[in-house]
Amino acid sequence: MPTVRTFSVHCLVGRDLRVPRQRTPAAAVVVSTVLAAAAALAGCEYSYDDGRGELPGAPVVTDAALPRDPLENLPVKGAALDAWAKEVLPDAEGQVFHTNYGTVAAGRQKTANTGQLPSGTYSLTLACRSERRVSFTVRDAEFALVDLSLRCGTSRVNVVHLSKDSVLRMTVEARSEANFAYRIRRI
Repeated sequence: MPTVRTFSVHCLVGRDLRVPRQRTPAAAVVVSTVLAAAAALAGCEYSYDDGRGELPGAPVVTDAALPRDPLENLPVKGAALDAWAKEVLPDAEGQVFHTNYGTVAAGRQKTANTGQLPSGTYSLTLACRSERRVSFTVRDAEFALVDLSLRCGTSRVNVVHLSKDSVLRMTVEARSEANFAYRIRRI
């Protein structure tokens, strides 16, 4: 089947198909003005005087950790033990059911029972004074409620809940001579 051409290639021979672009001088002025403004504003900083002086420089940081006094954790006796126990077990709000403190010999343990405690929630404050850790175990008739090894020089407060009236057995064990203190208080 014959094809019908509506356009002949021969008519394009000898003609320049490219249309030259013409630049307007106004476009060049606008582009150069925008570039100049961007370059000028790039280094600007907004500042104002609010009446405050200049900020102080960063403080010099020194090692804030002071070495611990090695004698601070040595066990004490007599009036010094009483004063230490009063310091680590300060007066507590609420009803105090049991307080005890004393000394445990190296490699030994001390066990004491509380009186009958009514059901409820209690805070148990534990503290020790020794060169090594001291283990505290608190048990009721069935379970160990607290079983921890406490780093001496700190106090620890644990919260225990007694679902029924119970007698607690407190056991303190130390590898080296230690002072201990604990208090049971109702929350």
